Amino acid sequence: MKKTILMFAAVGAMLFTGCKDNASDKVKAENVEAAEDRDAKETNYPEITFEESEFDFGNIAKGTNVEHVFKFTNTGDAPLVITNASSSCGCTVPTYPKNETIAPGESGEMLVKFNGSGNGQVTKTVTVSANTETGKEQIKIKAFVEADENES
Repeated sequence: MKKTILMFAAVGAMLFTGCKDNASDKVKAENVEAAEDRDAKETNYPEITFEESEFDFGNIAKGTNVEHVFKFTNTGDAPLVITNASSSCGCTVPTYPKNETIAPGESGEMLVKFNGSGNGQVTKTVTVSANTETGKEQIKIKAFVEADENES
C-alpha cells in the first residue's frame, strides 16, 4: 500500500512540475516565418521543356551513325539538375549536362547518338532523370533502318 501511494505521489509530482511552461510561449515568430518560407520554396520545382520531344531521322542505312541535339529550357521556378539520362538500349547514347545547375529561364542541350542498328521502323526512348516534380521525362528518336544490301 505504501508503495502504491509513493508511486502516485511521484507521478503527480512529475506532472505538476513538468507542465509549468506553456510550449507555445517558447516559439519565436521569426522561426515560424522562416519555416513557412522554406516550406513554400520546397513546392517550387524546376520544369524541363524540350523544343521537341521526338525526332525522326527518316530513312538511314543499317549501321549509319546519326545524332541529334535536343534543346531544352528550365521553365520552372527552381534550379534544374539532370542527374541521369539513359536509353532503352545500348545502340542509343545520350550526352547531357550531368549534375550541372540550370537556373530558371536558362537553356541546355542533350546530344543523342544512334548507331543505326535494327531493321525497319525503330523507335528508341531516352529517359531523363532530374529534380522535376515528376522526376522523369522522356524524349524519343525514330528511324527507318534500311536492310543491308548483303543481307538476304
